[in-house]
Amino acid sequence: MRAWLMDSYDGVAKLRLGEAADPVAAPGQVVLAVKLAALNPADAFLAQAQYPAKPALPHILGRDGVGTVISAGEGVANVRAGDTVGLLRCNAGVEEWGTLAEKVAVPAASVTTLPAGWSEEEMAGAPLVFLAAWQALVQWGGLPPQGQALLVTGASGGVGVASVLLGKSMGLTVVALSRSADKSKRLLELGADFVFDPSSPALRKDILAALAPRKVDLVVDSVGGALFNQVIATLGYAGRVSVVGRSAGPVPEFNTATLFFRRNRIGGVSVGDYTPEGSQAAWAEIVRRLEAIGRRPVVDQVFAFDRVKDAFARLAEGPMGKVLVRVS
Repeated sequence: MRAWLMDSYDGVAKLRLGEAADPVAAPGQVVLAVKLAALNPADAFLAQAQYPAKPALPHILGRDGVGTVISAGEGVANVRAGDTVGLLRCNAGVEEWGTLAEKVAVPAASVTTLPAGWSEEEMAGAPLVFLAAWQALVQWGGLPPQGQALLVTGASGGVGVASVLLGKSMGLTVVALSRSADKSKRLLELGADFVFDPSSPALRKDILAALAPRKVDLVVDSVGGALFNQVIATLGYAGRVSVVGRSAGPVPEFNTATLFFRRNRIGGVSVGDYTPEGSQAAWAEIVRRLEAIGRRPVVDQVFAFDRVKDAFARLAEGPMGKVLVRVS
């Protein structure tokens, strides 16, 4: 099969389109003929050895995707050959070969049929980011109370868009951050109540004025960097920050004393904590909520299979939604 092979930890620019052995379904696995794969920032981090996983080389990246079942291993009963399925969170693209290939072997427990009315493109890029957003929103003890204020950094990215949509499904007041005027307009169309430019020197003042007399109750942060200190400054009493990523790098000179008197909390998000059963249950609730508010995942752009490096370049630019690769 054709696949994008990672021969070193020198970044996605060094990926090589070549031939790899076809996967064989082990017990409990299915082999998919991949139709679409989606890119995630974690792919690029792994390719630079900036991720906990260190798979044997050559490796194949790609954690999301949609494909057709072409074979099933012993004990598989939930799908059969010919079914079109989407891939939920599993080890594909992490320690095992992923979806940037014509075929991939994955656990049958981690695939699911496409939600009614969804396109293959909408499904292909949704699971990882929506599962991450779901964990970020509920990890503090269940659903946030309706009416609380949610701040989403990097709101036009995959997890950002998912957080905006799920936040609205929970009845939260959503404040989104984006540097782009066009993306800001789109975020308002998706349901964000307020959108601000994170580079504004008046950012904290503008957020608090918009929410007054309230402050921010919950943050989904995928940016980090210097912005993180401003995010902390917007929190009210018992405010929480769910850290999903760090696209802007380390946080400079973070003062832990800023957490004391408002009893603020910071917690990491890891989709690796989902069991197959947990991801299936969370995914069902995510789909139900999106249907209830009449929303679907947002796709930024679809690239041809031989343009995977261009697709990663688009991901680095900051897309509006998900970047996909059409494999077959």
